[in-house]
Amino acid sequence: MRFLALLLILSVVGVYCAPLLAAGKKISDDQISDQVSVKLATDSRVKGGGFDIVVKDGVVTLRGKVHDEKQKDRATSLAKKVKGVVKVDNQLVIAP
Repeated sequence: MRFLALLLILSVVGVYCAPLLAAGKKISDDQISDQVSVKLATDSRVKGGGFDIVVKDGVVTLRGKVHDEKQKDRATSLAKKVKGVVKVDNQLVIAP
């Protein structure tokens, strides 16, 4: 239930941020964090609703647990696709 609430909130934030991104304005770290959160939470392979995402000057740091290396790599790939991301520091831990 919390996951669905988080997903709904992040979706609304994503809709709010879209016009700002289209207008060519500088993307804030908060906006980047929101966009990365949505991408990770909605990806069926990553299932990243519980990750800790920190953004500082466009550098995204991911913390949390994943089940395998494929999920870890996918999280990096998704985060890199977000506009404004300069670098991804993937500190996700593989845990069974």
